[in-house]
Amino acid sequence: MKDIKKSYELWCQKAIEDNDVIKELQEIKNNFLEIEDRFYKDIEFGTGGLRGVIGAGTNRINIYTVRKISQGLANYLNNNYKNPSIAIAFDSRIKSDEFAKTAACVFAANKIKVYIFKDLMPTPALSFAIRDLGCSAGVVVTASHNPAKYNGYKVYGDDGCQITLDMANKVFLEIQKIDIFNNVIYNSFETEIQKNNINYISDKTIKNYLDAVSSQAINKQMSGKENLKIVYTPLNGAGLFCVTNILKSNGFLDLTVVPEQEKPDGNFPTCPYPNPEIKEALEVGINLSKKINADLLIATDPDCDRVGIAVLNNKNYQLLNGNQVGILLFDYICNNKIKNNTMPKNPVAIKTIVTTQMLYPIAKNYDVEVIDVLTGFKFIGEQIGYLEQKSEQDRYILGFEESYGYLTGPYVRDKDGVNASLLICEMAAYYKNQNKNLFEVLEELYKKYGYYETYLDSFEFAGSAGFEKMQKIMTDFINNPPKEIINKKIIEFFDYNKSVKINSNGSVEKINLPKSNVIKFLLEGNNGVVIRPSGTEPKLKIYYSAQGLNQKDAQNIIAELRNYFSKTLNSQ
Repeated sequence: MKDIKKSYELWCQKAIEDNDVIKELQEIKNNFLEIEDRFYKDIEFGTGGLRGVIGAGTNRINIYTVRKISQGLANYLNNNYKNPSIAIAFDSRIKSDEFAKTAACVFAANKIKVYIFKDLMPTPALSFAIRDLGCSAGVVVTASHNPAKYNGYKVYGDDGCQITLDMANKVFLEIQKIDIFNNVIYNSFETEIQKNNINYISDKTIKNYLDAVSSQAINKQMSGKENLKIVYTPLNGAGLFCVTNILKSNGFLDLTVVPEQEKPDGNFPTCPYPNPEIKEALEVGINLSKKINADLLIATDPDCDRVGIAVLNNKNYQLLNGNQVGILLFDYICNNKIKNNTMPKNPVAIKTIVTTQMLYPIAKNYDVEVIDVLTGFKFIGEQIGYLEQKSEQDRYILGFEESYGYLTGPYVRDKDGVNASLLICEMAAYYKNQNKNLFEVLEELYKKYGYYETYLDSFEFAGSAGFEKMQKIMTDFINNPPKEIINKKIIEFFDYNKSVKINSNGSVEKINLPKSNVIKFLLEGNNGVVIRPSGTEPKLKIYYSAQGLNQKDAQNIIAELRNYFSKTLNSQ
């Protein structure tokens, strides 16, 4: 059992370099609950690195926890690479640049060559830089779309992918050996810069990244791009330079940036929850779009790896979800690559298991192979790597996930908001030339392939008791799966933790995916449910998918599924 009081007192004595930490420790000195929350555990490190509240203590992200994690990663790199090197990026969040430099100081002092972006850059640019510079690993300081009080530390391998479970476990073991105040090696940033142990990433690498994104344009010479009226918001994040540069250099000249959300600001004053999936984050942009009568609003999240959009349709701005944009992009890419005679032989699209089933009938129409992977874009990046090992990376045409992440080329191993912004604008201009908007095109696809609806429910289970309840629910579903749900027979039951699929006749098939605490029910009528605990929050996530005779029919099935699982979970 951790001695919370002793840990707090140690920090009061030793954590003397950061005035914000000193002040916070003093403010909570008579409040044991506040002390307990900061010191009852160490901030957790996993395959996504870590994410937490900025502040004082072992359960917060601060210069001391960043140093400790960086020392553990440095030890791993020195144990596994000869002359290792690392690339570092950061976004606009509070203390992101400070934490990035803190990490750089630890790596450099441990004789690891450091390449760091001078200014904030999108996460996919970090993935690109790792491979462009031949680095052993990468770190990006970001908490993606979380509220302002959060920051994070994402770790990438030498392939440009977020680290695997195996590497995460090995790094975690190294972190566990570190005494946060006694055996972390670091030097000042200025000293390591002067020694040439820390180098700023050159404009050449940034240009190479932007050129790689531009190479993904499908109809580069298409007319009418200058007539598409676009409003763009980086949501006070890292996307401004790269997104505006890529759009203008590819002919999208009628571009207006939302002034209130243009400059980097980790406080996110106009969007407290800077997530392009939710309408509230896009409200300021929608209001500007109304004023200038824009065709399209594009929003990238603070680290610019995800994109949300709103489309002018019948004089109103309507949001498209991640599944809908992914389907539109997939059909657009397939249709135009065939027209342009640029479709590769045996093309491949990759999606996560919680992403819409509508991809399958469209893929069948275009003769595209679909690969299903676990939730998380790193698994899509992993599959691109497998293709590359066989010199088949050109087969890859699109990877996407329901949570607004897209990538159309093998040049990076993560979702790319810059790439997605370019392709979405190109697609919108293509259809505008035909006097159609994206909603009208989506309706055409529904009529051709069937009406598909999706929905995500999150059920919160706070505290240790909540965690135990969540685990019990998962165990009950695995050990006693229902035979039917909402009067629809279960055709297949997937237990990804055991890597098996059980068919309705009782036969068992192996699933060739890494083990994960996820289950999936495939119901008759092409309906489905995926259940998984969140990797970053005390929540159970349930993903519903339905196909109906029309939109209302599909929505009714979703409503029935939601009602069924709400009652089931509440009765536990």
